[in-house]
Amino acid sequence: MNTKLLKTAFRNISRNRRRSILSGMAIGVAAMTIVLMFSLIAGMSTDMANNLINYYTGEVRVKNARFEEFERYNPMHLTVNQEKVENALAGMEEIESFVPRTTFPSSLYIGGSNFGAVGIGADFDREDAYMDFKSSLKEGRLPVNGEKEMIMGAVLARDLNLKIGDKVTVMSTTAARGTNAITLKIVGLFALPVGELNAKFFWIPLDTAQYFLRMDGEVLEVLIKMKEGYDAKDFAAKLGEELKNGSGTEYDVRSWDQISTTYGFLKLADMIYNVMAFIFFILGSTVIINTTMMVIYERMREIGTLGALGMHGSELTRLFFLEGTIISIIGTSIGVVLGIGIVLYLSRVGIDFTDAMSGLDFEISSYLYPQLKAGRTIFVFFYSVVVASLATLIPSRKAARIQPVEALRYI
Repeated sequence: MNTKLLKTAFRNISRNRRRSILSGMAIGVAAMTIVLMFSLIAGMSTDMANNLINYYTGEVRVKNARFEEFERYNPMHLTVNQEKVENALAGMEEIESFVPRTTFPSSLYIGGSNFGAVGIGADFDREDAYMDFKSSLKEGRLPVNGEKEMIMGAVLARDLNLKIGDKVTVMSTTAARGTNAITLKIVGLFALPVGELNAKFFWIPLDTAQYFLRMDGEVLEVLIKMKEGYDAKDFAAKLGEELKNGSGTEYDVRSWDQISTTYGFLKLADMIYNVMAFIFFILGSTVIINTTMMVIYERMREIGTLGALGMHGSELTRLFFLEGTIISIIGTSIGVVLGIGIVLYLSRVGIDFTDAMSGLDFEISSYLYPQLKAGRTIFVFFYSVVVASLATLIPSRKAARIQPVEALRYI
């Protein structure tokens, strides 16, 4: 009887093509949309992780434990000893590379006016090994250690009408809590993936920054990249214990996902998308419910005849359930395939969020590349099929309760 029911279900689907296509499209669009949303959030998560590790926090960051508490006051005196941290890191097999940095808010004095910007003091020899800085240069070259040179974000240079060869006077608060100024020559322009870095930041040699900011042998932070296979949180705890020994400075050593609040919001968005997926499939399933109800009323005579010939209510339920399941499988398959195709295309060309991200301080690139996750895609397929199929049970059970005598009145 199951084989007969299956054949009957296929025959009914092909006989009512318009309704079947409408129902399948609703489920397909829902499945395609969720594949795209999950791929976009996966791409955003990967992109943010890469940007945080390269430009903001490293996989593990070492900083003065009191810095965040007083960060709003620009506490340039709350530093870490560069030599001590580097000695602690020496010989640790978990480390791939590390870079000392000092990030400082500053004012650029140009043509009698002041413009806010953020400077980063960095050792460019180490930086190039850490994140291949040379590949981000749009024009010019990297500054030479010990020289009064800078590279500037291409967008910042454009906004300030500056070019390579121009000199800029930089003013900032020093570690001695005073104010100092230094004139630097622009030797290069960079274009990093994060719009904020291009529009607000400039980089100078670390030793020049230490001289300018009165930080002899001190830096604000050390960023660390781990070798593959090692856990950042475990290493952060280990390094924190190592730095406690023989030092009056209290160190804050944390992994990147413990530092960034934005990454936490992204994880929350991932949970919200799961709820949205359920809502999308429910909305898509309402089309199946409505069309199945219409089918029941239109086929009332058929239902009465089948009942009079001995078909039980449970068999009628299975018949309509099979029809809904077949439609949901076909619709979901088409939707998932279309979603995969769109994601594969967008993963090559990217999505331009330059305008949307302008003025926002997020660690997300201006171009996002969705990522297809096999597990999530399989989940979307089965999730949508199950939800849509279960939705047909509501009208299917109604068909089972129709009495043959009542149905035959429609003849």
